[in-house]
Amino acid sequence: MKRFLLALMLLSITILAIAQQKEKGDLQIGIQGGASLPISTYKSMGETKIGYYSGFFLDKYFSGNKFGLGVDARYIYNSINLQDTFHFENGYISTDYINKSRFQDYLFTFGPSYKYAVDRFHVEAYIRGGLMMQYFPEYIRSVTYEERDPTGGSLIHSQDIMSTVNDASNRANSWAGIGGLRFNYMLNKHFSLFGHVDYVQTFGEKFGSKASRFAIERVEETNPITETTHVKTVWDHYGDVRETKQTPHKTMQAGIGLKYIFGRKESPTVKEDNSPKYDEEVKKIALKDLQIVVKDKQTNLALSGVTVSIEGTDIHDRSVTDASGQASKVSSIKPGQYQIVGEKNGIKTPILTLTETDFQTSSSVIFKEIYHDDPRFTLIGETFDCATAQNLAGINTVLTHTGSKVNASQTSDAEGKFIYQLDGQSDFTVVANQQGRYSQTEIVSTKGLDRSQTLYVTLKLGVCELVENGEWVLKNIHYDFDRSDIRQDAVTILDNVVAVMKQNPTLRIELSSHTDSRGNDNYNLKLSQRRADSAVDYLVANGIARNRLVARGYGETKLLNDCRNGVNCSEQQHQENRRTEIKVLAY
Repeated sequence: MKRFLLALMLLSITILAIAQQKEKGDLQIGIQGGASLPISTYKSMGETKIGYYSGFFLDKYFSGNKFGLGVDARYIYNSINLQDTFHFENGYISTDYINKSRFQDYLFTFGPSYKYAVDRFHVEAYIRGGLMMQYFPEYIRSVTYEERDPTGGSLIHSQDIMSTVNDASNRANSWAGIGGLRFNYMLNKHFSLFGHVDYVQTFGEKFGSKASRFAIERVEETNPITETTHVKTVWDHYGDVRETKQTPHKTMQAGIGLKYIFGRKESPTVKEDNSPKYDEEVKKIALKDLQIVVKDKQTNLALSGVTVSIEGTDIHDRSVTDASGQASKVSSIKPGQYQIVGEKNGIKTPILTLTETDFQTSSSVIFKEIYHDDPRFTLIGETFDCATAQNLAGINTVLTHTGSKVNASQTSDAEGKFIYQLDGQSDFTVVANQQGRYSQTEIVSTKGLDRSQTLYVTLKLGVCELVENGEWVLKNIHYDFDRSDIRQDAVTILDNVVAVMKQNPTLRIELSSHTDSRGNDNYNLKLSQRRADSAVDYLVANGIARNRLVARGYGETKLLNDCRNGVNCSEQQHQENRRTEIKVLAY
């Protein structure tokens, strides 16, 4: 890929260099945009909708102005048809869209052009070949239905009937080609309006060793399900053979644009000028390098991730500070006036102005510090896999202010990191919100922290897969002494359970409560049952079907340690036994 982009850049430079020679052929550059119409299997199998594209091209015609070479770069976007949930008598067919529901492509091509001109009108035909970088949608379509068992209960079944089966990154490269016509009208000797139509397609099933086509896996529908259908088994309606189908990118693209044709100028006869040239005067000026460092005003710590903008004489520079707070060094700038500002999390630093006085030093580098003043704390979190302890990328996290109940969400980056800004003297909860996974509801507090001493707060958020018979203890859920009602501080934890249940409609759980060994055994059993019932009632009140939930109070029958009746234990040991647990009954 890097070699291809380098070749494209060198080709463009070559064409520009040829343009400087005294050839008669035109050099033209244009911008274009319009509609991208999917056709054939790319439309039907990919469920692709009409989208749009934009881009630019560069053509160099040779002597005679008939034949030439050109490059074309495009961005192509096609969304997909989103399928609504279809309900039948005892279930529904739903589609889970895991990433962005679109095809997104970057196309770079090179090839010959032909032009035919009559007065102000001319037609261009072109053929291009090159590389397309593709980004695919990912989704799963499934049938979920309820079946009564002989005991009068019910079982929830779910079966995938179609899913995308691309590379885990949902990215692919492929060879591609364009062929089309461009219809131009010359406004004057330099500018032209045009409309064009062309055909774009990718080629080959692999690029190197990696698949290059969009692929789905599905089972054939043999007996359509209607709104009145009562599904006994999904195999009454679908075949048992899963087939994989692939499609290349195939679109017709039509659009309009504006083109500029570079003109040639005669070299006029001029008198010899023996006065000092401007460039010679500039060489006499001492040019200097500029280094900007950004620090946190309240702690004086170097601040990374700040976007630093420098505007001034012939300079429009923008860069992001590294771990040492340094922006990219700007080399060889002329004396003059420059304005420098940094920005992070929507907050800007005061504007720093450089004048010619700053250039009147013996040092070759002008070194300046600017200070960013954000009174909030920065939470730096990491999502990691509970089983492997390896960091997980692409996990959606939710931060909730426990006082205002205001939520913010963010997806962990390629290194599994996520960042939030936290108000001072406040409590927050952080939880993962990802289908097929769960996490504990972690509590983060800035109460008692001094902003002048502390900038960063850290958190490692364990994310675990939902598996049948899996169990976990709900952290940070407590009950008042001898009470079973849900406390306000437990609501946020149970809200996370509600979110997990809604994201995973086939999930069925047991929610159990446990006590320590102190007190009457029978009383502890009844108290724990009331507490489990209260938790289940809360989930039902928030939209979870009761048949997906089992409340079970175990009292002191399942102690985690040896603190039985009559054994002297510490309060911390007793606390280990006072817990609320979740067990996955079905998934």
